[in-house]
Amino acid sequence: MDHITISKATFDFLKDLGQNNNKDWFENNKDAFKKHQKAVKSFFETVKNRLGQHDDIEKMKMFRIYRDVRFSKDKTPYKTHLAASFSRLGAHLRGGYYLHFTPGGSFMAAGFWEPNKEDLFRIRKELEMDASEFESVIQQPELKKYWGELQGEEVKTAPKGFDKTHKNIDLIRKKQFIFVRNFSDKEVFAADFLQEVDSSFKAIRPYFDLMSEILTTNLNGESLLN
Repeated sequence: MDHITISKATFDFLKDLGQNNNKDWFENNKDAFKKHQKAVKSFFETVKNRLGQHDDIEKMKMFRIYRDVRFSKDKTPYKTHLAASFSRLGAHLRGGYYLHFTPGGSFMAAGFWEPNKEDLFRIRKELEMDASEFESVIQQPELKKYWGELQGEEVKTAPKGFDKTHKNIDLIRKKQFIFVRNFSDKEVFAADFLQEVDSSFKAIRPYFDLMSEILTTNLNGESLLN
């Protein structure tokens, strides 16, 4: 059983970075950053290994600390969070998991952040035809206990080609189909946090199973996979 944790020292470093977000300070503290980055990456890798016991994960990506400031009003050069995504296997399994650590604002998420045009249309057509199974899955007690309500950006009225008076329009309007769970710093530092993350990701599995089925079949239930 692994007992890897996220340390308060890592969050203290991220707080200091937020107050000294410049190249000179970062270069002078780069050794400390590398130590914290390595520890958090080890946590992410352990999460990936745990996920691999109950899902098929294609890859883990830990995001760089350096910000892309080219198109941003905020020109500070460094992010003040550490995060990673975990992608499910290829065309057969869709969606992904995400973990984000920052002082006072840590969270985990799962689902479909930016479904491509074809996938988004397919999901909406499913919900237009019959949303009963979808509703049943997202209302499961175990899923709701960990994740609460479905979240995500949505269009204001109705997507093009859909009836704004449709009974399932609140679901059809969505552009993202995600679940988010927020954590206090105290929860992140707790000895059982890794287990809490893994239990949360396990609880979302019925949702992924349904969405994988929707996205790999047509409206007649015929497979789209070769």
